[in-house]
Amino acid sequence: MPESYTVPLSTVLAILLGSIRAGVWLALCPPFNNRGAPAAVKALLSVAIALPIAPRLAPQIPPGMSTGVLILNAVEQAVIGAALAFITALLFAAVQIAGNMIDLVGGFSLAFSMDPFMLQGNAVFGRFYNLIGMALMFATDSHQLILRGFARSYTAIPLNDAFSLETFAGIIKDGFGEMFLAGLQIAAPLVAIMLAVDVALGLLTRAAPALNPFSFGFPAKVLLTLVIVGTAMMLLPNAIANLTDRSVTLVLKLLAA
Repeated sequence: MPESYTVPLSTVLAILLGSIRAGVWLALCPPFNNRGAPAAVKALLSVAIALPIAPRLAPQIPPGMSTGVLILNAVEQAVIGAALAFITALLFAAVQIAGNMIDLVGGFSLAFSMDPFMLQGNAVFGRFYNLIGMALMFATDSHQLILRGFARSYTAIPLNDAFSLETFAGIIKDGFGEMFLAGLQIAAPLVAIMLAVDVALGLLTRAAPALNPFSFGFPAKVLLTLVIVGTAMMLLPNAIANLTDRSVTLVLKLLAA
């Protein structure tokens, strides 16, 4: 008869708790939170993340863990995964904020539509920048850097430990400021040009009211927006790389607390 192989209970529980942390993180963290990826794939990926490090996580499981303690520990792992994902998603929201700013100043905010991947409303460039940002994260291997940063959480925050809520609150406070600043920096060239165009149209209206500049001003702004966005798109990979570095830095800051 073939020899049977018995898996220790501590290893099974380590895989379970590690998969819960990874599963919640994958469901919320860009670019893995894209709804184009099936939930079954994310579930298998969460197990794949926890499985190789299960022997290292198994000693963190106390012997004789009761059902109540197991449920409480599972909730803690879900909270840790959500917190790590929120820090990363907070900074990458700057890309969509930049797109929404471009929609506002370029006249595209009227074309409001539903984003089927994120299940939220976005105008044209808000959704376009969001999709381009996720594509660039995969194209530039930024997702691997984010994944390595998350993998370090199992060493910094063991399964029987928790992170500092005070440090997390400070990181979130700083992250909101950096998010809006990064979004403004990405959209700043086009916002400045559109502001200059609006001022020029206003002066032309006062100088020659009979020309009715605003009748051709709207299509001119749309055309100018498309031209400038096409040119500024070359700077977006560098912005994604900077956001990736900053998000990983904030995650590591939380893990070091």
